[in-house]
Amino acid sequence: MTQSTQPLPGAAPAAVPGDLGWHLGMVLRGYQTRFEAAVEAMPAGIRGFQVLSAVVHRDPPNQQALGAHLAIDRTVLTYLIDALVDAGVVERVPDPADRRARKVIATAAGRRMLTRYEDRVAAAEADLLAGLEEDDARALGRLIGRLAREVHRTQPGTSPCEAMDNL
Repeated sequence: MTQSTQPLPGAAPAAVPGDLGWHLGMVLRGYQTRFEAAVEAMPAGIRGFQVLSAVVHRDPPNQQALGAHLAIDRTVLTYLIDALVDAGVVERVPDPADRRARKVIATAAGRRMLTRYEDRVAAAEADLLAGLEEDDARALGRLIGRLAREVHRTQPGTSPCEAMDNL
């Protein structure tokens, strides 16, 4: 007796190899659209938000560590930090461990700005996940986080932006 590959009536069809990429791409596009709108007035946009968030929440010891964490080329990172310095939301200070290196720290205005934008980003994320049950949305966040950490562990220098550009 052979098994049918046809789904039962009302059942979800079996996954087709390659569908995961399409699904992730569609979710990422929906996320990107909402994220861009949420941070549109932020200095340096999405990347500026990511830099400011990493400075506040991750406290990297120096500019090089910040770039490595975000997988941003040091030349690009310099321009992003310059834009945030010009906006008065971060400043460069000498790294206490190495005076040749610079540590990027948030100003009080930067911390206030990040709080406002985090509220906007949280609302954008909630909007994206609105089609899921609350438990499913939490489970998705946990699973995606676990998968992302595993990919980062096995490919630590990988840039998610570059990956999407090449998809």
